Amino acid sequence: MTMVNAFGADDFARLSPAEQALIARREKVMGPAYRLFYERPIHIVRGDGVWLYDHDGKAYLDAYNNVASLGHCHPAVVEAITRQTAILNTHTRYLHESVIDYAEQLTATFPTALSQAMLTCTGSEANDLAVRVARSVTGGTGIIVTSLAYHGVTATVSEFSPSLGESVALGPHVRTVAPPDPYRQSPEEARDRFGRDVRGAIDDLRRHGIKPALLIVDTIFSSDGVVPEPRGFLKPAVEAIHHAGGLFVADEVQPGFGRTGDTMWGFERHGVEPDMVTLGKPMGNGYPMAGVVVKPEVIAEFGRRSRYFNTFGGNPVAAAAGIAVLHALSSERLQENALNVGAYIRAGLSRLAEAFPCIGDVRGVGLFIGVEMVSDARAKTPDAAITTRLVNGLRERRVLISASGPHANVLKIRPPMVFSRDNADTLIEAMRDTLAAL
Repeated sequence: MTMVNAFGADDFARLSPAEQALIARREKVMGPAYRLFYERPIHIVRGDGVWLYDHDGKAYLDAYNNVASLGHCHPAVVEAITRQTAILNTHTRYLHESVIDYAEQLTATFPTALSQAMLTCTGSEANDLAVRVARSVTGGTGIIVTSLAYHGVTATVSEFSPSLGESVALGPHVRTVAPPDPYRQSPEEARDRFGRDVRGAIDDLRRHGIKPALLIVDTIFSSDGVVPEPRGFLKPAVEAIHHAGGLFVADEVQPGFGRTGDTMWGFERHGVEPDMVTLGKPMGNGYPMAGVVVKPEVIAEFGRRSRYFNTFGGNPVAAAAGIAVLHALSSERLQENALNVGAYIRAGLSRLAEAFPCIGDVRGVGLFIGVEMVSDARAKTPDAAITTRLVNGLRERRVLISASGPHANVLKIRPPMVFSRDNADTLIEAMRDTLAAL
């Protein structure tokens, strides 16, 4: 699923000699595990706002990148990183006021109970740390995730990231549950079934002598096909894991920092309060920083028994980047922009669906949108083939998106939060042209 639009060996012969040579060099020195996007990979050399530029100077509209959530090379973030790099960069075993300033500003965006922050470099590290804390607090080892979740690549976290594929084995302590399907289920069915499935996973863990430690979900269910609705469907599941003595971890690496528009954090849309929240990608707008925001009572016992140290996690340069991101989100009203432009995009895509019945469903919130492609609208039959053709057709029109979902048939549209209505018009017209060509 995760590489629906991947470059493959069959595509190699269609490339220019220069492209073939660069890919051959890459494979020789970097090995076989890496993957490239698109049937015809792009050689990107520069970014600016919502645009990426290739080695020939051609501009591509980035409608997929949530790492540079403020836009590529945001001037305020670049300036903050540059300034602090010229002064000092060290670690959290020394006192540094800006690191504390950042932690205070970050936790101020959360409900009052989530008041402490532990800083890492990547979302994978953050989720790895959350597992350590949950196991220490609960005495359990069992983990419940959705059936196509992606939470990271460390040894521990890859064991509960089923989207990595069948060759990456799930741990024996891991249980998966299907996410809601808002296209094929009523809101009531989606809510009830998800809660019931989590309770079933808890029962199965116990049946095998495994005590539950945590339920962790990406609160926009990105890899599962983008599932923003129905609001509140997480409540029964969170109640179930708490009743079982486990913790609820909200993975906000993808939906967090205002991307959903209506809330700062995805879990807030469901009226639930996590025990821990994990953060990553957009936290530094491209500078590698991540973290865990946690309730003090959850971390208290872990902190008494264990030291936590991360050489680069929470360094002063990262703190400078993080503060600049939070300031830009507020001063540029990017959460509001995500809400308004996201609604504009969904309206435009819904109009396209009237002309192209292969668009079965348009869903999302803010600037996180899923478009489900089908071969039969009445039967709601998933169509991965047309999805792949669309993603690559858009790439040829210099518009970048991706795809996800259990049937590899959901277009994933997740642009930088500075995306404008003019950018949205470019995206929608490219979609129209690509669909017409197909």
